[in-house]
Amino acid sequence: MRRPEVFRSIRFRLTVLYSTLLFALAGTALLITYFAVAATTDPQPITERSALVKQGRVVVDQITVAEVSEIQAAVNYTTLQNLRNYSLIALGGLFVASLGIGWVLSGRALRPVGAIARTAREIQATDLSRRIRLKGPRDELRDLADTIDSMLDRLDDAFQAQRQLIDDASHELRSPLAIIRTHLDASLTEDRATPEERHRAVAVVDRATTRMSRLVEDLLATARRDADAMADTDVDLSAIAREAGEDAGNTRFRYALSDGLHLIGDADALHRAAGNLLSNAVRLAPPESTVTIATGRSGSWLWLAVADEGPGIAEQDLPRVFDRFWRGANGVQSRERRTGLGLAIVRQIVESHGGQVAAFSELGRGSVFVLWLPATDRTDDAPPPQVSPWP
Repeated sequence: MRRPEVFRSIRFRLTVLYSTLLFALAGTALLITYFAVAATTDPQPITERSALVKQGRVVVDQITVAEVSEIQAAVNYTTLQNLRNYSLIALGGLFVASLGIGWVLSGRALRPVGAIARTAREIQATDLSRRIRLKGPRDELRDLADTIDSMLDRLDDAFQAQRQLIDDASHELRSPLAIIRTHLDASLTEDRATPEERHRAVAVVDRATTRMSRLVEDLLATARRDADAMADTDVDLSAIAREAGEDAGNTRFRYALSDGLHLIGDADALHRAAGNLLSNAVRLAPPESTVTIATGRSGSWLWLAVADEGPGIAEQDLPRVFDRFWRGANGVQSRERRTGLGLAIVRQIVESHGGQVAAFSELGRGSVFVLWLPATDRTDDAPPPQVSPWP
């Protein structure tokens, strides 16, 4: 048989605890008082004795005769009896009062917990805007409520970013799917289509599927880094930069690399970040221009910079270049349409390593993209410089 819910609550247990402690303290005080009075007063009941008086004849059958000391002992005895009786009555009343006081005190102590529980019940996965915002003294419960609010802020930001990513990815996939469906219906499944039309349709479908594949690969890379499934080891930043340039297979690269740049990180992820910067620079820069890959150190921060001679980026657009699916003011950054996830993945990889990304650019004068990463021997909390390390 299950106990009633009130008996299983923390408030009931606190009430029993408070009342028991109060009752025990009061009972102990009364017992000490009772035994102290009994030990110091020597209470005794009065003794009745028979007395014969007046020439050997019994005048009164029985007379109570007592001395003064006996009368005092009798008074003390009566007082002690009354003290015991009233103490028992007081203990009974105190027990009832302690239950009420314990119930009220436990309710006041648990009131913030009730507010936390009510807010938690009202929060849904689709609406994380509610917050506890507990008032009152800065105690443990206030710290708990603030911690939960901070956690809800992070969850809300993560869910909003996830929803935005899904919406953007759905939008990006809808366009190539529509292109594929249109050309399949118009050319590849049409008996009257000419070979030239079919060939052109195949080329368009191939470009659309290539774009979809690139988007899926970028999404997978984002998910893997979010899941923190990569192993961190000692990494040579200059070696990563040179390998990324060699893998790109482009003769337009110029290297300005420093030695002894070590950090703890994921080599594959950092290689992908550098490769994305190089790929972006090659697409934007003029055909005969040079792309510079440089590394160095500033204080306790290591940096990897990729500089191009492309069209540059407007000042108002610089804060958005690392956003997902952002492609510039006109929606297209280059001759080749990309997924818009390359620089976002770069920022994600760098921030997961405790670093920061930065972009410096002027219209018509090219751009410099910088990855700031903490060195292995970093000992201070100073932020990275806010200026470009490469001229």
